[in-house]
Amino acid sequence: MEHQERKITVADPSAIGLFGLAMVTLVASSQKMGWTSGTAFIIPWALFLGAFAQLFAAILDSKKNNVFGTTAFGAYAFFWMGMAMSWLIQHGFFGVSMAQNVDVKEMGVAFVGYLIFSLYMTVAATGTNKVLLIIFICIDLLFLGLSLSTLLGSELGHHLAAYAELAIALLSFYGSAGNVLNRQFNREILPLGAPFTFFK
Repeated sequence: MEHQERKITVADPSAIGLFGLAMVTLVASSQKMGWTSGTAFIIPWALFLGAFAQLFAAILDSKKNNVFGTTAFGAYAFFWMGMAMSWLIQHGFFGVSMAQNVDVKEMGVAFVGYLIFSLYMTVAATGTNKVLLIIFICIDLLFLGLSLSTLLGSELGHHLAAYAELAIALLSFYGSAGNVLNRQFNREILPLGAPFTFFK
């Protein structure tokens, strides 16, 4: 009996993953910047763009044996699922009793956990491209700001989180566009920057 091997080509999911990140951080930052108010209309974008788009990218990256992409997109997808769930609890979706028993500092502890995660992912990002590395540095600043504002009530932390999140959105739009256009036209339309070689 003959055995045939089939090679399945999977497209690089970075563009859709970064687009999802760009959209959710753009909407979320608008609230932190004071341009919009409330969190109810952030929830759909958190679920469908922040969570599902990045989870889709993570699954495709796992098929490409890309540990970095799988871990990054997957972890941040679950972050946005957690945020959406937290906002639903605050809005009383799961009942008044649960909403009244919220301790926002528990969310602050989660932000610290994601700050730790983002810091070592930033080190790993030095081996990808410079745009992605800068995005991760901004993510570090975002979680630092969120941790300070949530745990300590720091106004400076809130402003740091707001500007960092807006920067993440703009840089992620650029990164998504670069991944699409550079591959579509098979040449560098939007430079993403060569990776650093510190650990090579």
